[in-house]
Amino acid sequence: MPARPPEPSVASLRDTPGDDGSLALYWRFYWAVAAAQLARWLPRRPSRVLDLAGGTVRSGAQAAAAGHRVIEVVDPHLGRHRPTALAPDGKAGNGAAANGAGPAAIGKVLPAGYGPPPARPAAASGTADAAETRGTNRRRVIADSGSLRFLTDASIDAVIAENRVLSRHLVTEAAVAEIARVLRPGGRVLLSVDSLTLGMALLAEQNYWAHLSDVPSAEVLLVPWPDGTITRCFWADQLRELLTEAGLEVEWIRPRTVLSPSTVEHVLTASPRALPRLVRTELSAPMNDDSLGVHLLASARRPA
Repeated sequence: MPARPPEPSVASLRDTPGDDGSLALYWRFYWAVAAAQLARWLPRRPSRVLDLAGGTVRSGAQAAAAGHRVIEVVDPHLGRHRPTALAPDGKAGNGAAANGAGPAAIGKVLPAGYGPPPARPAAASGTADAAETRGTNRRRVIADSGSLRFLTDASIDAVIAENRVLSRHLVTEAAVAEIARVLRPGGRVLLSVDSLTLGMALLAEQNYWAHLSDVPSAEVLLVPWPDGTITRCFWADQLRELLTEAGLEVEWIRPRTVLSPSTVEHVLTASPRALPRLVRTELSAPMNDDSLGVHLLASARRPA
């Protein structure tokens, strides 16, 4: 009797299927849901949209196809926070703890300069006006997505921060403050972040058991992926507080997907044509701000 294939790891729940194709059906479902959620959220009138995911997902292309003028921010250093790994017992290897990185950083806010310095935008791409040219409604700017200095105050109608981009900005407060600054009164932001559910699962999978007990009392939870990069994870209440303190009005917070990866994989393996039905089921799920899924999705507005 053939051996049963191993269960996918928590690290598979990032943003793309693993090299072995693990959770490929789930990610097909996930991005179909994301596209449907974005279609519902986008402004009804042609608007100026800022996409912070930098072309890593199709949100910018989708917004442009819907008739919006899109600026895509390409941040070459986003997510490259790679401190030396900690041993499973939480002890630093090669001086990692001195950097305040990994689970040792629970409860700490890292300084804005943590990680490699952002690339300085070239003069030709460092302004919003240069990012938009006649004949196209989708252009890219190479810039620090956490410091939108190339944009003036109240110059953007909508901001899309998909693909966990704000979880990869470890000082998320600064990035959200910049979003609030560039939004015009009445402008909105759609964002996704890693949930604390995912963070705790990652800690457990990597045998950081001692740190799990600190999670309920932590104001900030920074969690290492197996490749050494760091993500910031949120409870829904923490995300709500962060947005509110930036001067934004939270419209709603919900899990990106309520249906579990195992459920989706089971259904689509048995019936590949069930994808549209699964997407409709997900979209009709009641709105709630419980951290049921691995990612949280939120919509907020700058007061008029």
